[in-house]
Amino acid sequence: MSPDFQGKTVLVTGGAVRAGEAVSRAFAAAGANLVIHCLRSETAAEALRSELGPAHRVVRCDLRDPSAAEAMIREFAPDILINNAAAYARQTLLEEDSFPARDQYLVNFFTPAAMIRALAEIRGERESVVINILDCAIRKTPSDSFSYALSKKMLASATRAAARQCGPRIRVNAVAPGNMIPPPGSLSRMEKTAARVPLKRPASVSDFTSAVLFLAWNRSVTGAILPVDCGQSLLYDEEEI
Repeated sequence: MSPDFQGKTVLVTGGAVRAGEAVSRAFAAAGANLVIHCLRSETAAEALRSELGPAHRVVRCDLRDPSAAEAMIREFAPDILINNAAAYARQTLLEEDSFPARDQYLVNFFTPAAMIRALAEIRGERESVVINILDCAIRKTPSDSFSYALSKKMLASATRAAARQCGPRIRVNAVAPGNMIPPPGSLSRMEKTAARVPLKRPASVSDFTSAVLFLAWNRSVTGAILPVDCGQSLLYDEEEI
Protein backbone atom coordinates (compact mmCIF):
# COMPACT_ATOMS: atom_id res chain seq x y z
CA MET A 1 0.00 0.00 0.00
CA SER A 2 1.39 3.40 -0.97
CA PRO A 3 1.38 6.17 1.65
CA ASP A 4 -1.68 8.40 1.26
CA PHE A 5 -1.68 11.83 2.87
CA GLN A 6 -4.90 13.10 1.30
CA GLY A 7 -6.14 16.13 3.22
CA LYS A 8 -3.15 16.25 5.58
CA THR A 9 -1.34 19.53 6.12
CA VAL A 10 2.43 19.09 5.83
CA LEU A 11 4.80 21.90 6.76
CA VAL A 12 8.28 21.49 5.26
CA THR A 13 10.93 23.90 6.51
CA GLY A 14 13.34 24.83 3.75
CA GLY A 15 10.79 23.22 1.46
CA ALA A 16 11.55 25.06 -1.78
CA VAL A 17 15.08 23.98 -2.68
CA ARG A 18 17.35 20.93 -2.76
CA ALA A 19 16.22 18.07 -0.48
CA GLY A 20 13.36 20.15 0.89
CA GLU A 21 11.91 20.63 -2.58
CA ALA A 22 12.09 16.88 -3.18
CA VAL A 23 10.23 16.23 0.09
CA SER A 24 7.59 18.83 -0.80
CA ARG A 25 7.03 17.26 -4.21
CA ALA A 26 6.76 13.77 -2.72
CA PHE A 27 4.10 14.79 -0.20
CA ALA A 28 2.16 16.75 -2.82
CA ALA A 29 2.15 13.67 -5.07
CA ALA A 30 0.75 11.68 -2.13
CA GLY A 31 -2.17 14.07 -1.72
CA ALA A 32 -0.95 16.37 1.06
CA ASN A 33 -1.64 20.08 1.36
CA LEU A 34 1.75 21.73 1.67
CA VAL A 35 2.99 24.67 3.68
CA ILE A 36 6.29 25.46 1.97
CA HIS A 37 8.53 27.34 4.38
CA CYS A 38 11.30 29.57 3.08
CA LEU A 39 13.46 32.52 4.04
CA ARG A 40 15.75 33.59 1.18
CA SER A 41 14.22 31.22 -1.40
CA GLU A 42 10.82 32.92 -1.62
CA THR A 43 10.90 33.11 -5.43
CA ALA A 44 11.59 29.38 -5.67
CA ALA A 45 8.86 28.66 -3.11
CA GLU A 46 6.26 30.66 -5.03
CA ALA A 47 7.26 28.97 -8.28
CA LEU A 48 6.91 25.55 -6.66
CA ARG A 49 3.53 26.44 -5.19
CA SER A 50 2.30 27.67 -8.58
CA GLU A 51 3.46 24.45 -10.21
CA LEU A 52 1.92 22.15 -7.60
CA GLY A 53 -1.42 23.93 -7.35
CA PRO A 54 -3.61 26.28 -5.30
CA ALA A 55 -4.06 23.89 -2.36
CA HIS A 56 -0.52 24.68 -1.24
CA ARG A 57 0.77 27.71 0.67
CA VAL A 58 4.07 29.51 1.19
CA VAL A 59 5.26 30.98 4.47
CA ARG A 60 8.37 33.05 5.05
CA CYS A 61 9.93 32.76 8.51
CA ASP A 62 13.40 33.28 9.96
CA LEU A 63 14.21 30.12 11.92
CA ARG A 64 16.90 31.97 13.83
CA ASP A 65 13.93 33.31 15.83
CA PRO A 66 12.31 30.43 17.75
CA SER A 67 9.31 32.56 18.77
CA ALA A 68 8.53 33.34 15.12
CA ALA A 69 8.76 29.64 14.29
CA GLU A 70 6.41 28.78 17.16
CA ALA A 71 3.93 31.34 15.80
CA MET A 72 4.18 29.69 12.38
CA ILE A 73 3.27 26.33 13.91
CA ARG A 74 0.32 27.84 15.76
CA GLU A 75 -0.91 29.50 12.55
CA PHE A 76 -0.83 26.42 10.31
CA ALA A 77 -1.25 23.60 12.89
CA PRO A 78 0.31 20.98 10.60
CA ASP A 79 -0.55 17.31 10.80
CA ILE A 80 3.03 16.57 9.77
CA LEU A 81 6.08 18.73 10.46
CA ILE A 82 9.27 18.15 8.47
CA ASN A 83 12.23 19.86 10.15
CA ASN A 84 14.40 20.01 7.03
CA ALA A 85 15.95 23.49 6.99
CA ALA A 86 19.57 23.66 8.09
CA ALA A 87 22.36 26.16 8.61
CA TYR A 88 25.90 25.07 7.71
CA ALA A 89 29.36 26.57 8.08
CA ARG A 90 32.59 24.69 7.42
CA GLN A 91 34.64 25.66 10.47
CA THR A 92 36.59 23.78 13.12
CA LEU A 93 36.06 24.48 16.81
CA LEU A 94 39.13 26.74 16.91
CA GLU A 95 38.19 28.59 13.72
CA GLU A 96 34.58 29.26 14.59
CA ASP A 97 33.04 32.68 14.57
CA SER A 98 30.33 33.08 17.18
CA PHE A 99 27.61 34.30 14.80
CA PRO A 100 27.66 31.39 12.30
CA ALA A 101 27.90 29.00 15.24
CA ARG A 102 24.90 30.61 16.94
CA ASP A 103 22.84 30.43 13.74
CA GLN A 104 23.61 26.73 13.32
CA TYR A 105 22.53 25.85 16.86
CA LEU A 106 19.34 27.88 16.46
CA VAL A 107 18.28 26.61 13.03
CA ASN A 108 19.47 23.02 13.47
CA PHE A 109 18.40 22.37 17.07
CA PHE A 110 16.80 25.04 19.25
CA THR A 111 14.13 26.13 16.77
CA PRO A 112 13.13 22.59 15.69
CA ALA A 113 12.79 21.70 19.37
CA ALA A 114 10.66 24.81 19.93
CA MET A 115 8.41 23.87 17.01
CA ILE A 116 7.93 20.37 18.39
CA ARG A 117 6.87 21.86 21.74
CA ALA A 118 4.47 24.24 19.99
CA LEU A 119 2.96 21.39 17.99
CA ALA A 120 2.44 19.36 21.16
CA GLU A 121 0.62 22.30 22.74
CA ILE A 122 -1.82 23.01 19.91
CA ARG A 123 -2.72 19.63 18.45
CA GLY A 124 -4.77 18.43 21.42
CA GLU A 125 -5.77 14.79 21.00
CA ARG A 126 -5.20 14.78 17.24
CA GLU A 127 -2.40 12.59 15.94
CA SER A 128 0.64 14.36 14.49
CA VAL A 129 4.02 13.40 13.10
CA VAL A 130 7.42 15.08 13.22
CA ILE A 131 10.26 14.05 10.91
CA ASN A 132 13.65 15.59 11.66
CA ILE A 133 16.18 15.60 8.82
CA LEU A 134 19.61 14.86 10.26
CA ASP A 135 22.88 13.91 8.56
CA CYS A 136 24.84 10.68 8.58
CA ALA A 137 27.64 12.79 10.09
CA ILE A 138 25.93 12.39 13.48
CA ARG A 139 27.97 9.18 13.72
CA LYS A 140 31.35 10.93 13.45
CA THR A 141 33.40 13.17 15.73
CA PRO A 142 32.80 16.80 14.68
CA SER A 143 35.86 18.22 12.94
CA ASP A 144 35.75 20.66 10.03
CA SER A 145 32.05 21.48 10.50
CA PHE A 146 31.97 21.43 14.28
CA SER A 147 28.78 23.32 15.15
CA TYR A 148 26.81 21.84 12.26
CA ALA A 149 27.65 18.26 13.25
CA LEU A 150 27.15 18.91 16.95
CA SER A 151 23.79 20.64 16.43
CA LYS A 152 22.60 17.71 14.31
CA LYS A 153 23.71 15.31 17.06
CA MET A 154 21.63 17.35 19.49
CA LEU A 155 18.61 17.10 17.19
CA ALA A 156 19.12 13.33 17.00
CA SER A 157 18.97 13.13 20.80
CA ALA A 158 15.91 15.39 20.79
CA THR A 159 14.22 13.03 18.32
CA ARG A 160 14.38 10.15 20.79
CA ALA A 161 13.48 12.30 23.78
CA ALA A 162 10.47 13.80 22.01
CA ALA A 163 9.30 10.37 20.86
CA ARG A 164 9.19 9.26 24.50
CA GLN A 165 7.59 12.42 25.83
CA CYS A 166 5.10 13.26 23.04
CA GLY A 167 3.47 9.85 22.66
CA PRO A 168 0.91 8.57 22.10
CA ARG A 169 -0.46 11.53 20.12
CA ILE A 170 2.73 12.58 18.34
CA ARG A 171 5.24 10.31 16.66
CA VAL A 172 8.76 11.68 16.19
CA ASN A 173 11.27 10.12 13.80
CA ALA A 174 14.30 11.18 11.79
CA VAL A 175 16.11 10.45 8.54
CA ALA A 176 19.90 10.73 8.39
CA PRO A 177 20.88 11.03 4.72
CA GLY A 178 24.35 10.67 3.31
CA ASN A 179 25.84 12.43 0.30
CA MET A 180 22.95 13.03 -2.04
CA ILE A 181 22.84 16.49 -3.64
CA PRO A 182 26.34 17.97 -3.81
CA PRO A 183 26.77 21.69 -3.19
CA PRO A 184 28.30 23.58 -6.14
CA GLY A 185 31.90 22.54 -6.62
CA SER A 186 31.64 19.44 -4.41
CA LEU A 187 30.80 16.74 -6.98
CA SER A 188 34.30 15.25 -7.06
CA ARG A 189 34.38 14.97 -3.26
CA MET A 190 30.99 13.25 -3.26
CA GLU A 191 32.16 10.80 -5.93
CA LYS A 192 35.30 10.05 -3.93
CA THR A 193 33.22 9.33 -0.84
CA ALA A 194 30.76 7.19 -2.81
CA ALA A 195 33.61 4.98 -3.99
CA ARG A 196 34.38 4.08 -0.37
CA VAL A 197 30.91 3.31 0.99
CA PRO A 198 29.57 -0.28 0.99
CA LEU A 199 27.07 0.29 -1.85
CA LYS A 200 29.62 2.21 -3.97
CA ARG A 201 27.22 5.01 -4.89
CA PRO A 202 25.65 8.10 -3.36
CA ALA A 203 22.18 7.96 -1.87
CA SER A 204 19.37 8.78 -4.28
CA VAL A 205 16.89 11.57 -3.68
CA SER A 206 13.98 9.22 -4.38
CA ASP A 207 15.17 6.77 -1.72
CA PHE A 208 15.48 9.66 0.73
CA THR A 209 11.95 10.93 0.09
CA SER A 210 10.58 7.37 0.28
CA ALA A 211 12.12 7.05 3.74
CA VAL A 212 10.55 10.32 4.87
CA LEU A 213 7.11 9.27 3.62
CA PHE A 214 7.43 5.84 5.24
CA LEU A 215 8.23 7.30 8.66
CA ALA A 216 5.39 9.80 8.34
CA TRP A 217 2.91 7.10 7.33
CA ASN A 218 3.70 4.07 9.50
CA ARG A 219 1.76 4.49 12.75
CA SER A 220 3.87 1.93 14.66
CA VAL A 221 7.21 3.70 14.24
CA THR A 222 8.45 6.37 16.62
CA GLY A 223 11.90 7.27 17.93
CA ALA A 224 13.53 5.85 14.80
CA ILE A 225 16.59 7.40 13.16
CA LEU A 226 16.83 5.90 9.70
CA PRO A 227 20.12 6.24 7.81
CA VAL A 228 19.71 6.60 4.04
CA ASP A 229 23.38 6.79 3.12
CA CYS A 230 24.40 3.64 1.21
CA GLY A 231 26.36 2.61 4.31
CA GLN A 232 28.38 5.82 4.62
CA SER A 233 27.79 6.07 8.36
CA LEU A 234 29.32 2.62 8.86
CA LEU A 235 32.70 4.05 7.90
CA TYR A 236 32.54 6.50 10.78
CA ASP A 237 32.97 3.60 13.20
CA GLU A 238 36.46 3.09 11.77
CA GLU A 239 37.68 6.38 10.31
CA GLU A 240 36.55 9.76 9.10
CA ILE A 241 35.77 10.53 5.47
